[in-house]
Amino acid sequence: MASIAPLVTVLSSTALRLVAYVFLRWIPGHHAPPLVLLFACLYVISFLAVRRSRRTRAAAAAPRSPSSSNGRLIDTLAKETDNAIQKGLRGSIGSNDLTPVQDAKQWPGWALLWGLPHPTSLWWTIATVGINAILCLCVVDVLYRAPLMYPSHELSFARVGHVSDTSASLLIREPNNEQLPVFVSYRSLPDTSKKPLVDPWKAVGKSYWLSNETDYTFTVDINSLQPNSRYEYAVSNNRSGYFTTAPRQGRVAPGTDKITFLTSSCIKPRFPYNPLSHPLSLPGFRHLARWLPNLKASFMLFLGDFIYVDVPRRLGSDSETYRREYRQVYSSPDWPLVSKEVPWIHVLDDHEIANDWDGNTTAPYPAAADPWRLYHTSVNPPAVTPDASYFQFTHGPASFFLMDTRRYRSPSQPLSANSTEKSMLGSKQLSHLLSFLSRHEPEGVKWKFVISSIPFTRNWRFGSTDTWANYLHERQIILEAMWSVSPGTGIVILSGDRHEFAATAFPPPEDSKWLVSATVHEFSTSPLSMFYLPFRTYEEKEGEGEPCLKYVPDGNSKFGAVEVMGGKGEQGVMRFRLFVDGDQVWDHVLTTGPVVVGGGRERDAVWG
Repeated sequence: MASIAPLVTVLSSTALRLVAYVFLRWIPGHHAPPLVLLFACLYVISFLAVRRSRRTRAAAAAPRSPSSSNGRLIDTLAKETDNAIQKGLRGSIGSNDLTPVQDAKQWPGWALLWGLPHPTSLWWTIATVGINAILCLCVVDVLYRAPLMYPSHELSFARVGHVSDTSASLLIREPNNEQLPVFVSYRSLPDTSKKPLVDPWKAVGKSYWLSNETDYTFTVDINSLQPNSRYEYAVSNNRSGYFTTAPRQGRVAPGTDKITFLTSSCIKPRFPYNPLSHPLSLPGFRHLARWLPNLKASFMLFLGDFIYVDVPRRLGSDSETYRREYRQVYSSPDWPLVSKEVPWIHVLDDHEIANDWDGNTTAPYPAAADPWRLYHTSVNPPAVTPDASYFQFTHGPASFFLMDTRRYRSPSQPLSANSTEKSMLGSKQLSHLLSFLSRHEPEGVKWKFVISSIPFTRNWRFGSTDTWANYLHERQIILEAMWSVSPGTGIVILSGDRHEFAATAFPPPEDSKWLVSATVHEFSTSPLSMFYLPFRTYEEKEGEGEPCLKYVPDGNSKFGAVEVMGGKGEQGVMRFRLFVDGDQVWDHVLTTGPVVVGGGRERDAVWG
């Protein structure tokens, strides 16, 4: 036992610290907490065995010594016992591996490093145990503090959803019955250089009763607004904010040459873990907030994983569990920083339901869809059909189709990726997407954006069964429709999910009927505030025809700013800017192919 206990102590302590660090600072996987518990139990048992062995040996030898020398002799025997343990430990793992542990008395840092009890100092022993105890408490803190202490039942807030050129949608939550009825008003904020007087408030909506049926939320639509106009809204529960209506279709606001919107996905409060931060803090929001005054974004396109109901550990599958996760994000002290003047538009991904979800509307989808509908789709752009969970809208010189890649998809297994019976979108959604791609856009709309919660490229090799790489037949149908879009209109795919950034091109096959100028581009950006993978998962393979433009894997906070230029020229221009951990690290400009009379490669010669 003397030779085994120190070895188990060292190994269990090292493993506990390593797993806890990865869990707290790198990846909050659900496998880590049980491992931390296992290593903690092994550590406590082996640690006590080492202490007991020392005391037993010292006590057994104590009667042999004269009473006047008991103290010194016991101390000597304790040292000898410790040396015997270390000899046994060396015999177990090699003669030189733990030599520094023998010198724990000379340098207490070794006791702290290996997790062993110090041979002479009680305080150093307490310190080394304390390190492991604190790490265990931090793991427990991550698992249970926010769910148990911050359920956010008292959340009272208002936010702006989709804003068109003539309307805006507001979401309000008010659980306090003393605030009822809740009234909503708005007023325009005119250009002071032209009209110094502020318009009077106009009542637009009210609610006399709110209940748990809607988690105390309701929506208000403000209509008959003017394009390119700034408005202020106020709610009788002391919530207020601002929004600016979109320009007319095909145009930009007077005095500007572009529209700007943001894109990202994946947020989890208090990650990376900081014990001193608020349990609902989102550090990525603070990076984003620093750039908002400069970017002047019209809206945020958030591409899924707004909550992580199953990370690090699922605590339930009922609607209240999902509702709590949404309320906690909206209760974050950092949420107002990014929503006061920026409308948010959402698509659904797996962690709003369950990891790699492909179960259609089976449980727990109904429970997950409840808060998704209450908090997000209720103020999203119009659904393509009344019961659909995919959306489309036009904002100035750009049109958008927001796909739902979870509700309608076929199971990822067992059919192969090229199976004609396999679908990501379902037949109806696919038909609507193809109609969107083929339709003629209003004059001035030069870009079509297709929004996918998961990457379109197959260059991501890790977890590819959950992406479009596992639905290649349907993906090819969509790509061919994209390549066939009228000249002069550019196609861009925006996606997230991978916790990395990559820009990928999809040129048409060589010697095909499509022009090089029909090349489709994808910008996949995430996370906004979450972990990034410590290993590389994106790889361009020769012969697959999906060249990489840029790959940026590192960074706990990434978002993109998309600038779509206006103007009456034949070519459309857009710029993508990538921000990582608060700094701009890359930008890329795309242009559409010009509308030129001719065929074949003649237009490509002009496009360049």
